[in-house]
Amino acid sequence: MQRSSGAARGAFAACLLLLGGCATTGPFTWVNDYKEPPGPAQPGYIIQPGDVIQIRVFNQPDMSTRAKVRDDGKVSVPFLNDVVVAGQEPNALAKQLQSKLKEFINAPVVTVSLEEARPFSVAVMGELVKPGLYAVPPGAGVLQALAAAGGFNQYASKDRVFVVREAPERARIRFTYEQLTQTEGKAATFRLRPGDSVVVE
Repeated sequence: MQRSSGAARGAFAACLLLLGGCATTGPFTWVNDYKEPPGPAQPGYIIQPGDVIQIRVFNQPDMSTRAKVRDDGKVSVPFLNDVVVAGQEPNALAKQLQSKLKEFINAPVVTVSLEEARPFSVAVMGELVKPGLYAVPPGAGVLQALAAAGGFNQYASKDRVFVVREAPERARIRFTYEQLTQTEGKAATFRLRPGDSVVVE
């Protein structure tokens, strides 16, 4: 996991300026009591630059490929060269590729699957060795974010670890280090999302 750069660092700096109101004061909810508010129905996954996708053409291994989506939203597909894939759902992309491959084979059967989703950035702030903005993989938990920032410094309160979540409703969710290191319970299964911040007091 590496620090991100550019505009993302600017966002981190802005969050630091708002740190008092952003994370370290106000009411909180213990993770075991936290319930995700209902949100709008989510569409299917949309392929984005940085994702790794697998394109399989049934019985045509030479036409199949596994590729990372480039910054321009394209991947190179055998026989088709560069194809725009970003902004589409995997099933819709599969149908589009089937149509294009009909020029080369009869009745192609194509499947598209997401192999690796692109990392997202999380601000990790407070009493840590290396606070900053870090890229974490989808499905990362709080411990992974803490590890990316080098762990607690000597001033950290290990029972005052917070995740600030802005959507679908703003919430300040409290953890203890002991909860995070357990193999069961909500703290162990809690997953970070884009836009979350992790704060250690």
